[in-house]
Amino acid sequence: MRYINRAIEKEIKTASRAFPAVLVTGPRRAGKTTLLKKLFPQASYYLLEDTDIISRIKADPRSFLEEVKPPVILDEIQNVPELFNYIRTRIDEKPHRAGQWYFTGSQDAPLMKGVSESMAGRVAVFHLLPLSLEEDRDVSMISGGFPEVLAKPRTASVWFRSYIQTYLERDVRSISDIKDIAAFRKFLSILASRSGTILNKTDLAAPLGISVPTLAEWLSILEITGQIIIVPPFYENFGKRLIKSPKIYFVDSGLAVYLLGIETEAALRKSTFLGQIFEGFIASEIVKRQINRGKRQQLYYFRDQQGLEVDFIVPAGDNRLLVMEAKAVRSVTPAMSGSLNRLARAVSRYKVEKYVVYLDPPKGSKKGFYTLSAGVKAVPVGEIGSPVLRM
Repeated sequence: MRYINRAIEKEIKTASRAFPAVLVTGPRRAGKTTLLKKLFPQASYYLLEDTDIISRIKADPRSFLEEVKPPVILDEIQNVPELFNYIRTRIDEKPHRAGQWYFTGSQDAPLMKGVSESMAGRVAVFHLLPLSLEEDRDVSMISGGFPEVLAKPRTASVWFRSYIQTYLERDVRSISDIKDIAAFRKFLSILASRSGTILNKTDLAAPLGISVPTLAEWLSILEITGQIIIVPPFYENFGKRLIKSPKIYFVDSGLAVYLLGIETEAALRKSTFLGQIFEGFIASEIVKRQINRGKRQQLYYFRDQQGLEVDFIVPAGDNRLLVMEAKAVRSVTPAMSGSLNRLARAVSRYKVEKYVVYLDPPKGSKKGFYTLSAGVKAVPVGEIGSPVLRM
């Protein structure tokens, strides 16, 4: 499988020259190991996932580390967080030696607890998501961005089925003692059907026959393992009564499409879920762009109780806000600018840039950015990673 350059590479290389350790977290199979092996080919490599290896390390972590000669990549280190205290000791013996320890981990919250307790100030932390459109033009709503799916699109359904099985058996069960795995699978499919809608925990829990606290725990598992993006409402009150519940999207649209039973691009175009999947695809592209440049995730939506709604608000520094509508159509009209203009008037103290993002137009049509109406630009989805947006 050919290597695809990742947008986050520059940030990681820079950090490796300043920190003794680098940690790359993110969902399983997003390409973390491949990335570190490509960037640091001189590093030795250990996969900390085999049961025998894990048992051996837990029994005697010091002896294991005595065999390790940095620079080294320790893959899936969340399985043996006991190592962090011993690695810290080795780092502190030579605190000015940068680029010695490289870690990957698939479970953010438990892993980050170990890092914060043992490695504070010694490790640079990055988050890697599946490929973005900026990184590979084959990324799409139907395929998503997992590298192995893009490499072998004909076996995508088999890959996603296996991915869910592996995810349930490893990541989910290592975090929570979920006894009804069948109910959790159903939860994934129902959540995919609610992608982009405002979260109503009671309404979501009812068809699953589970309690709201259990639902909240399951959502937390998906967030910890990098499967969903939680988009809160914009945090400022402009004299309006705002909706306070978040929206939820899948990080990978290909996984969401698979969970919905949609198998082809043509079926997706005809599906009632097209708008929701498209909106989630845009949300994921925005977040990927932010974290690939070493920025923190900042993505919001706006909806008030009077019915004014805008899909995305992106703080972009210098008192700027990018406000966006996602429209799953090939042709946009000036009327689609209405909610953007209304919101812009309500946030007049910001410099507001307004965009309508739509499906790539057919061949021969107008391409690239163009003015849709006064102050509002139309952006085909293929250009969502354009530097013109300055996210």
